[in-house]
Amino acid sequence: MSIKVAVVGGGSTYTPELVSGLSGERERLDVGELWLVDPDAERREVVGGLAGRMLRAQGFGGCLEVTDELDRALDGADVVLLQLRVGGQLARLSDETVPLRCGCIGQETTGAGGFAKAMRTIPVVLEIAERVRELASPDAWIVDFTNPVGIVVRALLDAGHRAIGLCNVAIGFQREIAAIYEVRPEEVMVEQVGLNHLTWIRRVLVAGEDVLPALLADHAERLSGQTGLPPALMRLLGVLPSYYLRYFYAHDAVLAEQAHETPRAQVVAEIERELLALYRDERLVSKPAALEQRGGAFYSEAATQLVASLVSDTGDIQVVDVRGGGALPGFAPDDVLELPARITARGAQPLELEPLAPELAGLARHVAAYERLTVRAAASRDVDDMRRALIAHPLIGQFPRSDEVLELLTDAERERATGVRR
Repeated sequence: MSIKVAVVGGGSTYTPELVSGLSGERERLDVGELWLVDPDAERREVVGGLAGRMLRAQGFGGCLEVTDELDRALDGADVVLLQLRVGGQLARLSDETVPLRCGCIGQETTGAGGFAKAMRTIPVVLEIAERVRELASPDAWIVDFTNPVGIVVRALLDAGHRAIGLCNVAIGFQREIAAIYEVRPEEVMVEQVGLNHLTWIRRVLVAGEDVLPALLADHAERLSGQTGLPPALMRLLGVLPSYYLRYFYAHDAVLAEQAHETPRAQVVAEIERELLALYRDERLVSKPAALEQRGGAFYSEAATQLVASLVSDTGDIQVVDVRGGGALPGFAPDDVLELPARITARGAQPLELEPLAPELAGLARHVAAYERLTVRAAASRDVDDMRRALIAHPLIGQFPRSDEVLELLTDAERERATGVRR
């Protein structure tokens, strides 16, 4: 039976990645309707046009609809993918630069910038989710790729929605390791555990054998390119850390770099301008190689694999963001963790896991507490709740600094909304 898939944020430059992945799952995933919904008219026209050409080239037999009408897109949908950026790249630029003014890391998904993004994003996502509840299929799934994924998914689950979060870090490592061992990606399984953007790979199974010790011994220099961290640290910990752990393990070096480097938001904004220019070319019928510069590599494969498994009830194992439910000792059952889970039509069932090593667990529990407090603050909009969340984050921590951060972020948000500088 064919399904209806709605992509909220369908005008994103990521969308060709998603469209590209549909053909790879055609045997398991029969998409009868694909709806791309976005408020930006130019992006709808340009990205929607390329999506249509790509689908025709793939022999897609379903219907593509491109619209700014959210309710039409959600009506009867079986799967809703969220890939939106509230405030656009200008808001991201603020998230990456404002924290630097008080000596904090500037990053859009963690620390002060991640907090600002969560506060902007959660109310919008919850409004969309309520429309999903009212209009979509009763068994519809919300698949969230919107950052900060772990916090957004926690907010969705706390509000009673059927939601699963997705990140491309695990599939990126899987593809890199498959290339090292010259095997197909599906022959590699990574045990990636922690919180979204705060994970460690503790085992890598190739043909059922854990090759992580050999990887760290023989290929740590190559993998350092993905982690952004020195081989010596990876060998010391005996794990492959997510790139985002660089903000913790190399805090001072990153802060020094950010003082003089071009913010990623500016880089991405230029990449997006170039991509949209490419997308306008009527001869283009596949995702361009330049899309790899945008980030989000393999997102299409991860997203379509997850949707296909939810729809076809396959029971395969994927790394997703869901409630831990006690599967990882040391965390509350309602903490949203990123870990391997068995995917069926009923959702994701986390695999039972060994506890994190002490040198990993402390940091993860610290950030899990911050995430809990941030979801509370996003719901209450109470200033003291916001202060508690900020002071709980290990990249902020100090009381005077947390108040300064909050004031700067609040002023920046007000200025963007009103155009008036305080």
